[in-house]
Amino acid sequence: MAKSKKKKEVVFLVCEETGDYNYTIRRRTGGEKLKLKKYSPRLRRHTIHNEKKK
Repeated sequence: MAKSKKKKEVVFLVCEETGDYNYTIRRRTGGEKLKLKKYSPRLRRHTIHNEKKK
């Protein structure tokens, strides 16, 4: 028997300060929203990025 594939969704990581969509990731559905510290090219420093669905 073949394994069942888990559903993945495409989400954006949006900069809190500028509102830019800097990163896209594929992750499993469900769970809490991501909140990561990533690099913002416009500000040229690391800022908090929040998950936003496509």
